Amino acid sequence: MPIYEFHCDECDATFEQMTSMSQRDAKVKCPACGSKKTGRKLSVVAVGTAGASAGAASAGGHTHSSMCGCGKPRGSCGMN
Repeated sequence: MPIYEFHCDECDATFEQMTSMSQRDAKVKCPACGSKKTGRKLSVVAVGTAGASAGAASAGGHTHSSMCGCGKPRGSCGMN
């Protein structure tokens, strides 16, 4: 079963949950506040090659808006 990333509209939490592909768009319960006002987020996947430079491979296509998907403040997760 794949792991999907979800966002809670009620408490602004981001969390991951293992969910079947057939249930991926179903509303899931937020582990932080219990709300079902949640939605699946678009996750970025990075694919590296043997010829890629170390800098490009470590960047991983990770883009920040105000916070990383890990929930930590920008600059503290090692992905930026």
